[in-house]
Amino acid sequence: MPEESGQADAKACYIYGIVPADVELDSGVEGVGDPPGEVRLVQHGEIAALVSEIDVSRPLGRPEDLMAHQQLVDLTAQEVPVLPLRFGAVVANDEAVTEELLGPHQDEFTAALRELEGRAQFVIKGRYVQDAVLNEVLSENEEARQLRDEIRSVGNEDATRDARIRLGELINQAISAKRDTDTRQLGEVIEGHCVSSNVRDPSHEEDAVHVAVLVDTDRQQELEQALEQLAGDWEGRVTLRLLGPMAAYDFIATMAPAG
Repeated sequence: MPEESGQADAKACYIYGIVPADVELDSGVEGVGDPPGEVRLVQHGEIAALVSEIDVSRPLGRPEDLMAHQQLVDLTAQEVPVLPLRFGAVVANDEAVTEELLGPHQDEFTAALRELEGRAQFVIKGRYVQDAVLNEVLSENEEARQLRDEIRSVGNEDATRDARIRLGELINQAISAKRDTDTRQLGEVIEGHCVSSNVRDPSHEEDAVHVAVLVDTDRQQELEQALEQLAGDWEGRVTLRLLGPMAAYDFIATMAPAG
């Protein structure tokens, strides 16, 4: 009997996000954990939490758990508004979900969900074509061009160490400046096609643009067409991708329950 009590105490409620209370979930949807628990709703008034049961005696944080969390939230966002919580939000039970999260924040969650109705987040990512951007830098920067020629003519790595370091600095500075210019150009192109935008930090040193946008779903095609035109203008220089739809991570405060 003590062993059964210990097993019961090891169970807790994992929370993925907040949705409208009238959402209908497909049966058999699995979440995080090993084994994964079935996803269900804990309702409170007009809002509800997406939750599943987990065994807290097992470590949480495997790549599979992170993927399951993100996939569940993003797939939900394709159908209904959702306020995502940070990965790893766990409380003791359903009562704690209501008392620590839904109840204290009911009004703000309800208002935020209404703001997201009919909208979704997308991420626009552009990566410089390496040879193209290097040729741009060398054609525009005389010092960089001279250093490149010096390194080629000497050919000895030790003898050109300082020159290679300086050339790397110049290239990084030039790419950073180009990134700022290209991000501004992207902003002008997408203005009017999105509700809001948020410039993200580069995820790679050759990133040209990295911007999250909140879009009315009935205007998604307009955004895609505008980006197709920009991709044509940047052909051979920048590869452009549109990722989504996904949960509006960049346009709401991701939360965890108190305590």
